[in-house]
Amino acid sequence: MSEWTSTTCMRCAVGCGHLQQGVDEGYGLDTVRGDANHPVNRGLACQRGVRETADPDGEWLTRPLIRDGGELVATTWDTALDVVTSRFSEALNRTSDGVAVLGSGQQTNEAAYALGKLARGGFGTRNYDANTTLCMASAVTAYYGAFGSDAPPPTYDDVPKATTHLIWGANPAVAHPVLYRWIIDSAGDDDSELLVVDPVESRTVDDADYHVQLEPGTDLAFARAVLAEVIETDGVDEAFVGAHTDGFDALREVLPTAAEAADVAGVSIEAVERVAAALDASTLVYWGMGVNQSVQGTGTARALIDLCLATGNMGPGSGPFSLTGQANSMGTRVCSSKGTWPGHRSFTDSVHRETVADAWGVPVERLPDDPGPGPVGIVDAIADDDVEACWTVATNPVAGMPDAGGVREALDDAFVVVQDAFRTETAELADVVLPAATWGESEGTVTNMERTVSRVRSATEVPPQIRQDIDVIAAVGHRLAPELFERPPLNPESVFEEIRALTAGTPADLSGITYDRLETELAVRWPAPDADTQGGYRYDDGDGWTFATETGRAKFSTAMHGGLAEPIDEEYPLTLTTGREPDVYNTGVRTRGDGTDDPPTARIHPETTLERTEALDRGHTVVASRRASVTVSVQPDDGVPRGTIWLPIHHPAVNALTLPVVDPESDEPNFKQCAVDVRAPDPTNPLTQQGMTPSEDVVSADDVAPSDDD
Repeated sequence: MSEWTSTTCMRCAVGCGHLQQGVDEGYGLDTVRGDANHPVNRGLACQRGVRETADPDGEWLTRPLIRDGGELVATTWDTALDVVTSRFSEALNRTSDGVAVLGSGQQTNEAAYALGKLARGGFGTRNYDANTTLCMASAVTAYYGAFGSDAPPPTYDDVPKATTHLIWGANPAVAHPVLYRWIIDSAGDDDSELLVVDPVESRTVDDADYHVQLEPGTDLAFARAVLAEVIETDGVDEAFVGAHTDGFDALREVLPTAAEAADVAGVSIEAVERVAAALDASTLVYWGMGVNQSVQGTGTARALIDLCLATGNMGPGSGPFSLTGQANSMGTRVCSSKGTWPGHRSFTDSVHRETVADAWGVPVERLPDDPGPGPVGIVDAIADDDVEACWTVATNPVAGMPDAGGVREALDDAFVVVQDAFRTETAELADVVLPAATWGESEGTVTNMERTVSRVRSATEVPPQIRQDIDVIAAVGHRLAPELFERPPLNPESVFEEIRALTAGTPADLSGITYDRLETELAVRWPAPDADTQGGYRYDDGDGWTFATETGRAKFSTAMHGGLAEPIDEEYPLTLTTGREPDVYNTGVRTRGDGTDDPPTARIHPETTLERTEALDRGHTVVASRRASVTVSVQPDDGVPRGTIWLPIHHPAVNALTLPVVDPESDEPNFKQCAVDVRAPDPTNPLTQQGMTPSEDVVSADDVAPSDDD
């Protein structure tokens, strides 16, 4: 048996330390467990992280593939790279925006940095983003608006210090089990409590002292109702607001009454009073995709931050804490040049652009002067033929983006390169597939949701035709931008040295973190400007509060509920919302097993099913939106409100239904609410889930009303 190798779990963003052993013979991992020495989790580990690392499902990619005569066939790396670089060169010769690049929060810091360096500094493309924008962009935009800087102020150290744990639009019992263990341990104290705001019942709700079941898409209205009640009951921390914030009076002037806003959210005034009273104690406000994935995601996240500011819930044991989804979403934001230059340097700051251009040795005019249109905008550009080629890295947009059928159609007409460890729905559309190493096979670092950097290490060799992400990126980069990349393989530590240098002196300073330091300490939280310090609670250094805004004070916001992105009507009278299932993540590639062809399971209130018995056929129905129709199995569940349908995000068919409208501030899509109906299945036309056939395979085009844009 091989030696134990310490690493970091790459499943969610808690950032648990793992120990792993490779198999005795061949390739792969034999055993994975929690690392008792790791300062983040102290040996705790969730079964999902262990299983998906040690024994994932899915079809592994083991050699490069190229499309020949409509089929993907095996080829050599040289041939695959020749085709990729030739087609990318043709597209870039026409316009620097001719190649779109979609990255992922599943890459290491080093691979994410290399991909951004190539996309921005080599290609010069605006059409570059990552799937972290699909889950975290609204929270990020809200943090910038309120504090002038990204990332949550609290850390894990604050969880046991909190008295009230308010979880809003999130299900950490399923999505972040180890973090949830700490929340439950803290909330279990006699003077502590757990409150949950969510339209549907969940495993987290099962443990709650109080559940607010609001109408889907009305979170902003309810947050404003709570703030109005806080003001009415003299719950404002006037000293904190007066000394450390701007804009509270402007917010107070436009607030609706608590009763008016509660009515919009479909909740009782008693629910408003209960949550407002709980904020009087030291409170951590956690939120997740139920808040972010909305056309009002930024406004709602700002409203939750406003609650913390108004009640003085800033400091140890309190504050606004967004729950990050993917393992390295934070690292992607810090390192990858996706929304900011490395270290959270602003795209619009000419000095920062010159600093990056000088570091990379490229002309400053090559660098885009804005972050680009976001993933949905990139797909629109592909559909409009403004982009000829698309390169996806560790992401599956055909299943994971809204209006997935539209994404499929757009990519079907482009030259598509898929870099992944598993054969996904997007790989089925690819012209070239580049097989990448996965967890337990890669070297580098990642950054968890509380800003802690730790190592990722390989414990097994890989088959000879598989390469690490960073080396695939460098191979393309060396051919297209040789001034930026040496010939691979690259040394991840050398790449991390570049990251350290570019982040020095920035808000996200990693310059004091080295591989040697991580060898000793295992995990270090940024900002870490030197070898002896690391970050703690943000914006309070012990000498008082200082925020990264023009005035040095935190800012209140004034956004109010503006209606639903897609209201129900007579034709589509039901509301669809989506969420996570236990032991599954993202599009479920690593956990589906042989269940890909099975229909997703829809949770529907029993009374809703009784009202629509004509649409049911032996426990199945068809959920239809303006974009597509999907056959589902029906699970009656009174934990889902009447008139609402809940579907899991992990099934490759579900996002055929969802809405590609985005938050205007963050570009994050409105995954969580759209209008649907249920209709009887057509047994002669079952939906083929694998490969995501178009929606007319279930319901004829005549049965589905076109949208206003069709």
